[in-house]
This record gives sequence, C-alpha cells and structure tokens, in this order.
Amino acid sequence: MIIERRQNLTKDNRTPEMVRGSIKTLGSSAHTQEDRETNDYYATNPDDVIIFLDQIAADGVVLSDSIWEPACGEGHVSNVLLERGYDVLSSDIIDRGFDSAYQFDFIAPLFRHHLSSAWEDNIFDGDILTNPPFKHASTFIKQGLKRLKQGGKILLLLPLRYLETKERYYLFHKHPPKFIYVYSYRIKIGKSGNFSGSNAVAYAWYIWEKGNEADTIIKMIPHPKWRDADAE
Repeated sequence: MIIERRQNLTKDNRTPEMVRGSIKTLGSSAHTQEDRETNDYYATNPDDVIIFLDQIAADGVVLSDSIWEPACGEGHVSNVLLERGYDVLSSDIIDRGFDSAYQFDFIAPLFRHHLSSAWEDNIFDGDILTNPPFKHASTFIKQGLKRLKQGGKILLLLPLRYLETKERYYLFHKHPPKFIYVYSYRIKIGKSGNFSGSNAVAYAWYIWEKGNEADTIIKMIPHPKWRDADAE
C-alpha cells in the first residue's frame, strides 16, 4: 500500500535507497519559469478534479485504493486524492515544490524502484491519474499501460482535440479508452501553476483500463450548478 507516503515517505525518515538512481526527494532545488514552460507545466484546478471524481463515483467507476500521480507538479491533484483517503504516490520529472513528491521520469524505461510496496516485477498495483505534459501524452498512455496490472486504470486529463490526428487514430484503435469524460464547461488550467488567466480549450478525462477492448463510452461532466437541468 502507498499509505507510507503519509507515514514513512517523508524527507526526514526516507531510506538511502529511496534517493538512488533516478529517484530523489523533490522540494530541494529551484527551477526557473523557463524550465516549467519547457516541461509543459499546466496545473489542474482542484475544484475540477473534485467534480470529476464525484461524477465517476456516481457512475459506478471504482478506483484503486492506491493511485500514482506521476506528473504531480505542485500537488494540486495529489492533495485532492489524499483528502479523499487514497494512498497516493506523487512524482514528477522536475522539482515544482511539492514536498511529498519524488523525482521520477515516468516515460523512462521500466525498472523496479523503492518508493512503494505496491510494485512487483515493474508493475504498479493500483491506478494512474494525472494531467500529463501534452507533448508526451501518447508516451504516457503507452508507458502507463505497461506499468499496470490487468484491470488497472490510467486516467489522463487532456484537451478534447487529443482525439484528432492520424497517429492518435491508430493509438486509440490499438488502445481504446474505456471512457472519455468531457467537461461541459471550460475548466481552469494554471499555466506554470498560475490560474489567473482564462481557458478557451475544451478538456476531458480519458480513462483506459488495461485489457479493455470494448468500444469507448463518452460521458459528460456538467457543472454542479447544472445538475438539476433535467428537472426543468
């Protein structure tokens, strides 16, 4: 279980093997604004994560107790998951100041690491949920499915336009999402963690379940203020 994140995986009591190789504790070095933009950092508004989680729960979509957030940024998604009682493993390729995270390149080759007992033979026993860098989204999908057990889920927040292009047509044909949950409103996206600007892009959560071969089901995520619209 990844509950150690709150009990054992702190900076003060981590073991030496936890900082071996490609993994080290985040929160110890500074990065410039240019670094953040180069790494395609667009943070997720916690309120919109809550709305999504409420919607899939109402639809009977069950997540694992253990969830890996591999592009955690400043912890916007991880904190929501922790508040809901999930055992959360948070990581990112660069330091964005989230003290509970570890540095890990999610799209690097697979190897057994020392962060959690939820790993066996390079396979994560849980689900993966994140807002990935758009330019690496396809690799996140392929690598994420490799890292999961049969039945494990990878949930990625991506622009709706991710459905387009020939390359992605073949990707979706080979790995069809089980669900696509489309926001019916414009969610807040924080460029470099700043949510002050507006967003003109439509977003959706794409949910893959390893082993699923059925046609994709499209669902809508209404704004909470709209939930009584059917009664009108």
